Amino acid sequence: MMKHSRRRFMRGLSVAVALAALPVRLMARATDAFRATKLEDANKALFGQLPLVESDAVNLKIPAIAENGAVVPVTVSTELEGVQAIYIMIDENPNPLSATFELGASSPADVSTRVKMGKSSMVRGLVKTRDQVFYAAQEVKVTIGGCGG
Repeated sequence: MMKHSRRRFMRGLSVAVALAALPVRLMARATDAFRATKLEDANKALFGQLPLVESDAVNLKIPAIAENGAVVPVTVSTELEGVQAIYIMIDENPNPLSATFELGASSPADVSTRVKMGKSSMVRGLVKTRDQVFYAAQEVKVTIGGCGG
């Protein structure tokens, strides 16, 4: 009777561990990009050989001067069709990729968040479609650092 109980416990434990690891495996796709310390490496990890095109169709809303780099509000939106994901990158941060948002087919391509900026930098809002990446960029001056500054 003790063996049966132990087997049931071990089976339940293995199922629980497998289910707990599922979100980690699903989110692991952008791991290399988040770990990248150079903008080019983050772009390559996320987009491979897809072309990056600056576009007025991407709306990037962020203050030109951030009084506190620890909490900088940013919004990225677009009316482009077929948007799969939106990314926010900060050129001068220790890890340029700050946020990723994967969108469903019926999701509006409009995201808002707050990011940390260690110092003044170019901020990029990138919008990925099936075969191309569009972006808008803006310089942001930081008066009080947020990434250890």
